[in-house]
Amino acid sequence: MSFLSHPVSVTFSMIRLHSTQEVHHQVPLHEAIFLVPTMGALHVGHEALIIKAKERAKERTEQFGGQSKVVVSIFVNPIQFDRAADLEDYPQPLEEDLKKCKALGVDYVFTPDSKEFYASDRSIKVSENALSALLCGATRPGHFDGVCTVISKLLNVFRPVGAIFGEKDYQQLAIIRRLARDLNFRTEVIGLPTVREPSGLALSSRNLRLNEETREQAPAIRTAMLAAYEKFSSGTTSADRLLAIIRMYLEKNAPLSTIDYLECVCAESLQAIREVDKPAVIAIASFFGDVRLIDNIQLHPSSI
Repeated sequence: MSFLSHPVSVTFSMIRLHSTQEVHHQVPLHEAIFLVPTMGALHVGHEALIIKAKERAKERTEQFGGQSKVVVSIFVNPIQFDRAADLEDYPQPLEEDLKKCKALGVDYVFTPDSKEFYASDRSIKVSENALSALLCGATRPGHFDGVCTVISKLLNVFRPVGAIFGEKDYQQLAIIRRLARDLNFRTEVIGLPTVREPSGLALSSRNLRLNEETREQAPAIRTAMLAAYEKFSSGTTSADRLLAIIRMYLEKNAPLSTIDYLECVCAESLQAIREVDKPAVIAIASFFGDVRLIDNIQLHPSSI
């Protein structure tokens, strides 16, 4: 699978914004903005988010008139990393990312410097205290404070009518929806299903850091989750039994993996459940060497 699998027939000019001041000076207040927040290293999953943003922008213009534009932010947010090495190793192919955005017809690309975006004496952060207690929040202290803070800043800077996120990080999406609700942002938070490689591996910028051996084993995450889903579809609703299927599969087929967490949680509250008698999510984070990969699969009892 390659970037730009969807042809773009119209050539757009693209404006690069380096700072919040440039946003204020160059983005007219009357434009309806659809925002795609990213940390760069753009792949086909990001392409899908951008295409969805362009579709929504076109729909809004057709319905209401006026100008609807797409903004992609490319910003490796330092305050959401709990491990310094992870931040240092995060891929940042900015020039390639800019070319991809231009080819897709993005109107604005926001690439602030962290020293500009965060004041040296900043003393405010945004925290979520319910949905972030488990899963990534349990093993990555401060991570979701960083996510909530940067998303709040981006929503304040651009005041978008819509912001598009992938469902690969289900917990993050749920927290951002709660953020928009509780802080009354006038932004629709739009989720898009996870985009995958042909092997089933969820697309991620972190995949670039997998070596030959770990890349071969990493797709076992998806295969294991599908095996659990098959048992669920056949009537197994015990969370412990479903999780055991995944653990056993990974132990056998992905010996280089180390599970960080593996949980079955309520789809709404993200609290762990023992029985899948309401919409639920099985979520996993697993290390392959020093590369941490996440994935999830949704379970709907009404579908069995």
